Amino acid sequence: MNFLARSVINIARNCIANSIQGCNLTKLCENSYSQGNILNVTRTSVSTILQGLAQIRFASSLMQMHRRGGPYKKRKPSKNPLDGAPFLKGVILKTIIKKPKKPNSANRKCVVVRLSNGKEMTAYVPGIGHNLQEHNIVLCRNGRLRDTPGVKIKCVRGKYDLPHVSKRE
Repeated sequence: MNFLARSVINIARNCIANSIQGCNLTKLCENSYSQGNILNVTRTSVSTILQGLAQIRFASSLMQMHRRGGPYKKRKPSKNPLDGAPFLKGVILKTIIKKPKKPNSANRKCVVVRLSNGKEMTAYVPGIGHNLQEHNIVLCRNGRLRDTPGVKIKCVRGKYDLPHVSKRE
């Protein structure tokens, strides 16, 4: 245990011991408390000491910092719409045409899909032409459509009921 932490614990122990004996703690906390409020005074003094402890950085050597691996970073929550899965099977509920944002104008062929994890999402059908209808089964992957708001997944061509793009002449 660190020297500073030990000293803080000792101060807290002394405060509690003094409050039990009936000693006046108003000198420690510099606030005007009555004799009956000794426990509250102790609580506040310990909390202020602990707050001061939290603000002090412990002096570490370079080797200790290297071993620990630098400052701890919070892990960002995943933005994956498929809950971490690379692909999910889904059943088509409706085929729709969405309009993209401002500079673009070509209509995007999309489908509303109920995924196997229970979510209902809008998925983009890439390529030219498709024969998707209600109740067809498609495989969906991650990949948002930047110019179309609300479309965060894409259908995979050549799997289940969505065939590859037919050869054009």
